[in-house]
Amino acid sequence: MTEMARDGARTSRLRVILAASIGSALEWYDFFLYGTAAALVFGELFFPKSDPVVGTLLSFLTFGVGFVVRPFGGLLFGILGDRYGRKPVLVATLLMIGIGTTAIGFLPTYAQIGIWAPILLVAMRVIQGLGAGAEYGGAVIYLVENAPPKHRGFWGGFAPLGVSVGNLLAAGAFALVTMLPREQLMSWGWRLPFLASFLLIVVGIFVRVRITETPVYTDAVVARGKVESNPAMEALRRHPRNFFVVLGARMAENGLGYFFPVFRAELRHYYTRRAESRCAQRADAGLHGRAVCHPRLCRIV
Repeated sequence: MTEMARDGARTSRLRVILAASIGSALEWYDFFLYGTAAALVFGELFFPKSDPVVGTLLSFLTFGVGFVVRPFGGLLFGILGDRYGRKPVLVATLLMIGIGTTAIGFLPTYAQIGIWAPILLVAMRVIQGLGAGAEYGGAVIYLVENAPPKHRGFWGGFAPLGVSVGNLLAAGAFALVTMLPREQLMSWGWRLPFLASFLLIVVGIFVRVRITETPVYTDAVVARGKVESNPAMEALRRHPRNFFVVLGARMAENGLGYFFPVFRAELRHYYTRRAESRCAQRADAGLHGRAVCHPRLCRIV
């Protein structure tokens, strides 16, 4: 193999890995970002008429809408991926997740348009959830179908790499905006991490429109003209045990993966608010001859 051919093959492999990983990074950036926002700000912004606890629960309910529609997105885009190819589905799911996330950054709040604010928020979650339902699975399939036969597990492992990158980006983005004063955070600061997802869309689309169809799809579908009308039901019929084992394993992993980061943020926010309330009470009472107003000090004084 010539040096030029080796360089071309190396570039092609890097493009495949990047194309798959950036979508999973955007997916987890979106979901982790939304979960954090639901715990910290969405209750007050989109459900201000409710009790603070009820408002937080309602914002978590909108978070859950995305998970409800994800299986439908997987079924829909699984069928489309078998009929029209992996590449157009990967582009479509990336656009749905990215546009839904960016649009949340432009949403007016309840104080501006009333009940339409939470309705629009739920609508954006439905769009995100439908796209996310096929994004991660589509990324793994694209990697595995492009991998050499003896290295499919290794190549498939690059999709979870995007998950870690997305979580890290979301945590860093919200950590930065929470350094703003409370008034600025609730006014415009919370929007910045959602708007920043547009940058991931641009990079992701630029990479994905330049990739080619997978060799496995080309051989199995294009060459032989064989397309499964309902791949999910076909997999369930042929391999029921494996189907439910994989389903259960993903539910356990994914459930815990979202549970701890999201509810940890809410618990921290709850105890910080309680500490600030205790600070105010002690300041009013004039304990120790002066006001002790730092939340961390309130927990130990």
